[in-house]
Amino acid sequence: MAPDNLHHRILDNLKTAIILVEPNLTVSYLNPAAEALLAVSRLRMTGHSVTKLFFEPEDAMINLLDAINNFNAYTKREAQLSLQTGEKITVDFAVTPVYETSGRKSLIIELQPLDRLLRISREEGLFSSQEHARVLIRGLAHEIKNPLGGLRGAAQLLARELPDDSLNDYTNIIIEEADRLRNLVDNMLGPNQSLKMEPTNIHEVLERVRHLVEAEGGVSVKIVRDYDPSIPELIADREQLIQATLNIVRNAVQALQQQNLSIEDPRIVLRTRTMRQFTIGSHRYKLVCRVDVIDNGPGIADSVREAIFLPMVSGRPEGTGLGLSISQSIINRHRGLIECSSEPGNTVFTLNIPLELAA
Repeated sequence: MAPDNLHHRILDNLKTAIILVEPNLTVSYLNPAAEALLAVSRLRMTGHSVTKLFFEPEDAMINLLDAINNFNAYTKREAQLSLQTGEKITVDFAVTPVYETSGRKSLIIELQPLDRLLRISREEGLFSSQEHARVLIRGLAHEIKNPLGGLRGAAQLLARELPDDSLNDYTNIIIEEADRLRNLVDNMLGPNQSLKMEPTNIHEVLERVRHLVEAEGGVSVKIVRDYDPSIPELIADREQLIQATLNIVRNAVQALQQQNLSIEDPRIVLRTRTMRQFTIGSHRYKLVCRVDVIDNGPGIADSVREAIFLPMVSGRPEGTGLGLSISQSIINRHRGLIECSSEPGNTVFTLNIPLELAA
C-alpha cells in the first residue's frame, strides 16, 4: 500500500503507531511513532515479516492470517509484546483489514502504548496506599501512645511506693515494655525530622551502604557496582538516603542468606542510571536518578508483593515489616518513589529520585 503525499504526511504525524502489512504478512510501511515504539527503522524493516518487529505469543500469526484471509478485524487489550531489543512493552492494538485500490487485501495494525499509563496508575496507587497507611498509623499512634504514657507513669509511681526494692524488677519490665511499644509506634510513623537538603553524590551514599553491609557480616554476598559516573549531584538529605537504601540492601542480604537456601553465586548489584523526561506520580521531571538494587535470591512471595511497602508487612517470619515502609516514606519525601519487581533469581528494587524539584 503506497499512501499519497497527503496521506503519508498524516500518517507520519500521528502519535498512534501505525503498521501496514501485506497479504504475506510482510511490512510495507511504518510511521515514525511505530519506529520509536518498536525501536526499529522503517527502511530496514520494509519487506520483512511482521514477526521481525515484535513477538506475541498465543498464535499471533494465526490471528493475523485469519484477519487478512477472512477479513476479520479484531482488537486486543493490554497485550504483551517482546521486541527485538529484548524489551517488553504493553499495548492495546487493533488489526483492521482493508482493500487496496488494486483490490488486494492488506492489514492496518494500530498500536497504543500503555506502559506509561499503567505505570502512572500503579504509582498513584502506591502513593495512595502510603498516604492511607500514614493516616491510619497516626490515628493508631495517638490511641496507643496516650494510654502507654499513663501506664508508664503509673509504673514509676508504683515503684516509689514498693516496700522492697527487689519488686522494682516488675515495674521496670512495665516501663521498658511501654518504651518498646512507643518506639515501635514511632518507627511505624517513619522519620519525622526535617530533611537536611544539600548537594549529595548518590555514589557516595551507595558506597557508604556497601561498607556498612560488609561490616555487618554480609561479606558472603558479593556486591557488584554498576555506576554511571556522569550522574550529577542531587539535592537530598544524605543520611536519610543512606537509611532508605540500607534498609533495602539489608533485606536483599537477608534474603540471600536464608537458611536452607543454596545459591551458588549470591550477589547484589547496585546500579545507577539517569532517566530523562520521566514521570513520577503526577509530575514529569527532566532528569531523574534511578538506583536499582538487584539480587538473585528466591524472590518475593506473590501474597505480599503488592503490599510490601505497607507497615507490618514482611516476607520473612522474623521481619518487622517496617524497613521498606520507612524507605518508601523517605524517598517520597524526596518527591521520588520506590518500585519493586520480583521473580525467583531476580528481584529489583528501583529508587527513582528527581535531580530537580518539581514545579
